[in-house]
Amino acid sequence: MALNWLNYQHFYYFWTAAKEGSIGKASKALHLSQPAVSAQIKSLEASLGELLFRRGKDGLRLTDAGRMAFEYADEIFRLGKEFRENLKGIDSAGPTRLRVGISDALPKLISHRLLAPALEMDTPVQLICEENKTEALLAELSIHQLDLVLADTPIVGAARVNAFNHFLGSCGVTFFGTRNLARRYRKGFPASISGAPLLVPAEGVLLRRSIDRWLTSNGFVPRIRAEFHDSALLKVFGRDGAGIFVGPTIIENEICREFHVEAIGRTDQILEAFYAITVERRVRNPVALAITRTARETLFGR
Repeated sequence: MALNWLNYQHFYYFWTAAKEGSIGKASKALHLSQPAVSAQIKSLEASLGELLFRRGKDGLRLTDAGRMAFEYADEIFRLGKEFRENLKGIDSAGPTRLRVGISDALPKLISHRLLAPALEMDTPVQLICEENKTEALLAELSIHQLDLVLADTPIVGAARVNAFNHFLGSCGVTFFGTRNLARRYRKGFPASISGAPLLVPAEGVLLRRSIDRWLTSNGFVPRIRAEFHDSALLKVFGRDGAGIFVGPTIIENEICREFHVEAIGRTDQILEAFYAITVERRVRNPVALAITRTARETLFGR
């Protein structure tokens, strides 16, 4: 049985005519005669069994089918251009692009520390960063709209996405608070956490589960003042003295400096882990490789 393939050359002529608004302008852009462009668009319409344009005194107008076709064509030819650019790799005249998905559970300072090596390479690099829920980012990774996902949890076997975890490292956490809170609760830490005002991640976040286990196992009962989905907003409330909060010990100095807080105490019984997730079993992209190597060798000291 013959397959009804889409003629992409005809599709490109249609897309150009839709963008230009007329067959005449499209023919100039394509360096073809108007009859040739018109004939090939008609051939495309015949193969699809749908009219894509309505021709009137004021030029071409897309039909409903035409608008749908144009949206698909726009995406197809955008991806084709992107493919050609990426295929050139770091030897191209332009910068190497790395599309990174960042889990919204990751502290912004950690994300910055992880990605910074990409902009310190000898070759020019363009980072395209997107923050979202890990599940949404993995869906984009699976269809190659992202090259790399940074997350605080590994992808598990039950996930529908065929991808691989690259463990970057882990670290304990530090409890932070304003100067007044630090003076009050630093002495006697960690037992002093009982009764202290605490700002915590929302339920369901891995770090929240780790904090809850640590509190329960040690018999500490703090006052939970607020829960947050946004880790940056949590720290802003901590900066304003609403309560004590935790953050990765490896960025303790940055947190103190940026949010004007002090360290109250540290524990390695609560661990934060960090992963790079790719569709490759081995990381081959040179920019992604620089990120993972620097994280393991420098940031986490593995």
